Amino acid sequence: MERIKYLSKTGGRLSLDTPAPRGIYDIARLAVGGTILGGDKLFNGYQCMCNPLAGFHHASRSYASGFCFFNDEAIVVEFLREKYGLDRFLIIDLDVHHANGTQEIYYDDPSVLLVSFHQDGRTLYPGTGFIDEIGRGSGEGYTVNLPLPPGTGSKSYLNAFYSIIPGLAEQFQPEVIVYQCGVDTHHSDPLADLRLVYQTYYHLGRNIMDLSRKTCNKLLVLFGGGYNSESCVKSYYNIMCGLLGRSDYLEEKKEIFDDKVEYIDGLIMEVKKILEPYWEL
Repeated sequence: MERIKYLSKTGGRLSLDTPAPRGIYDIARLAVGGTILGGDKLFNGYQCMCNPLAGFHHASRSYASGFCFFNDEAIVVEFLREKYGLDRFLIIDLDVHHANGTQEIYYDDPSVLLVSFHQDGRTLYPGTGFIDEIGRGSGEGYTVNLPLPPGTGSKSYLNAFYSIIPGLAEQFQPEVIVYQCGVDTHHSDPLADLRLVYQTYYHLGRNIMDLSRKTCNKLLVLFGGGYNSESCVKSYYNIMCGLLGRSDYLEEKKEIFDDKVEYIDGLIMEVKKILEPYWEL
């Protein structure tokens, strides 16, 4: 914290992957405050809240990393736990990068079910999030990772989503859902290698809203990564269409070949087998 405050005055770097420009401390606090406010609103008359500057899942308790200074996913969980006495939180993290900071914080905590879909850590930062990382001690079974190979397209991705996430949500019965909806999974994103198209984000938003309505009716949406300005705008628009139940979402006409269907089918089976002692999927 003190290091971030200092660098906020001078500018510099916290690490090789986390530059700290001047003013970053106040900017980061503002972003986290938006997430806290959104979480609080869910218990004051709102069913869904969204923070477009959020989803800092690489930061952990004692360090910043991957452009993330404070982990707002974890901070809002602890805020809601303390203020409203909650003890079942579902975090669905669909950013292309693994939610390593959030996983580290809650690895032994059964009150937080973390599901992270991301590009395989053997091919992308932060190099973690493999299927055998399922939690520790009393938290065993409450961390679920699906590391997707480069080239994974929309058909494979949605098949994995439908095969794993609804079953987990319905069995866990969360009191609140945190949805980190990074769109760096789009095929045009320059920093990663998944191949989703715009309409995929509509289906994700719609289905996660449906899960929220079936369970807790409290959904906090955190915009995550995305490094192509055009695809970010269109992908987030489609997510919002899905959340709001609008039919005027954008469809991408370009055909993106998905040759990972068979591999992903096998991966889904492996994940289900690993989770068999804990969940019926």
